[in-house]
Amino acid sequence: MSAIERISRFLLLASTVGLIAAGCGDSSEPPATPSSPTPAPIPTPEPAKPLPDQPATSQPQGGNVEAGLADYQIYCASCHGQTGAGDGPVAPTLPVQPAKHSDGVYMNALDDAYLFKVIAEGGRAVGKSEMMAPWGGSLTDDQIRNVIAFIRSLADPPYSP
Repeated sequence: MSAIERISRFLLLASTVGLIAAGCGDSSEPPATPSSPTPAPIPTPEPAKPLPDQPATSQPQGGNVEAGLADYQIYCASCHGQTGAGDGPVAPTLPVQPAKHSDGVYMNALDDAYLFKVIAEGGRAVGKSEMMAPWGGSLTDDQIRNVIAFIRSLADPPYSP
């Protein structure tokens, strides 16, 4: 299967999940009207604390930025955006906005073990949104390290171990 086919299938699946999630809700609430006030901006999540069962790391674990870019575009960009700004095409349909990988203040505080766990096991594994899928069944450990290296390259201010 070509990369384009994989991306197309992923975007179709992610869009379907987003539409289903958007359609779910408490039917006792009245539907929103066009005159509803604009919702408050979504706050930046607090930096995560190191996981007690995994050692903290201060630098990418040998990942390859270029290889990480390819997998990031396939598995991450539909939600997190091509530049990590949290503005992917699926992001508006999600009940919780994706992390902004380009936000160095937030992302630089997260250690690699935490990022690895989120990518491999999904958001639920670290108390974040269930909409962050677990990619450990699709990506090898080396691919996850590559994605982490690419995510680190997006940070502004830049990541420095």
